Amino acid sequence: MSPQVTIVGAGLGGLTLARVLHVHGITAAVYDADPSPWSRPQGGQLDIHEHNGQAALAEAGLTAEFRAIVHEGAQATRVLAPDGAVLLDEPDDGAGVRPEVLRGDLRRVLLDSLPAGTVRWGKKLVRATARGAGRHELAFADGTTTRTDVLVGADGAWSKVRPLLSDAIPQHTGMTAVETYLLDADRRHPEAAEAVGSGAMYALTPGKGVIAHREAGGVLHTYVELLRDAEWFAAVDFGDRAAATARIAAEFADWAPELTALITDGDTAPVARMIHALPDEHRWERVPGVTLIGDAAHLMPPSGEGANLAMFDGSELGKMIAAHPGDVERAFALHEEAMFARSAAEAVEAHATVELCLGEDAPFGLIALLGGNAPVSA
Repeated sequence: MSPQVTIVGAGLGGLTLARVLHVHGITAAVYDADPSPWSRPQGGQLDIHEHNGQAALAEAGLTAEFRAIVHEGAQATRVLAPDGAVLLDEPDDGAGVRPEVLRGDLRRVLLDSLPAGTVRWGKKLVRATARGAGRHELAFADGTTTRTDVLVGADGAWSKVRPLLSDAIPQHTGMTAVETYLLDADRRHPEAAEAVGSGAMYALTPGKGVIAHREAGGVLHTYVELLRDAEWFAAVDFGDRAAATARIAAEFADWAPELTALITDGDTAPVARMIHALPDEHRWERVPGVTLIGDAAHLMPPSGEGANLAMFDGSELGKMIAAHPGDVERAFALHEEAMFARSAAEAVEAHATVELCLGEDAPFGLIALLGGNAPVSA
């Protein structure tokens, strides 16, 4: 008989693991720092890929529920020059190989699929301590503790479980994304809405770019990408909305107004998301009773794979635990062996994607990757 699995983190990876375990009749307890499921924004749109994210949802028995939340038409892709000229305009072909969904909607599907009480909210982990013989004690900010024989850290970039296995600390990659939102864009920001189109829009040059996604309800969700060190961003006062907006917009002063509007006309204050990563081949020696999935295990630069990998990690680990009843150590060892190889390969691809988007040949390498006829770069 398999013991209860303790999962730290109710993100997509942790919830997928809990769901796959439930499908196989194995109970899980998920601890999350948030006070409730919807106490904070859940992030933007995700493209869910056939070979990992969709495969994980199929293993979880949630394909129909996933299809019901797909944002139809959102696979359309545009690449624009800084002056607004269209370099590539690919419509959504309807093939569904990487359909787009909102992270919050996908999280809701996973939460709704779990028995009531599976997730314990308001449980911010402050310390995980080994107690010998594969047992671990979790101490939470509310003063409570719990012990477990089977611990999975799905608690993201700054995992409190990771130190049980590895002393690796995420490092700033030199890239930061400044996040903004335009609401009711078709009516209130028609020029920017037209520039973005019906799906994703990329306006990129070496070292900087503007990436925007159209989300449900006429929302334009933008990430302003800048290759700048942490000190440069530390000098920007993000507590002063107007000053921060002006400073970021100044980096794009000669760009088309429909593109700079995605920065200057934001309906929310700009938020700097510092991009960190773990070593590309991050791995550890087997430690009894504990393992990691998702960003806790293999944080890498954004490439469209992070959520997909986390869900696939959760699904594969769930299947391995179910396939080795009474031998969780064997399940953990097999999971780590496969995950290490998978994540190392994806980390290489993630760096290559960043180079295509912000490297010396931007945006022409990205256009070629997307299947367009790339103009000859200067």
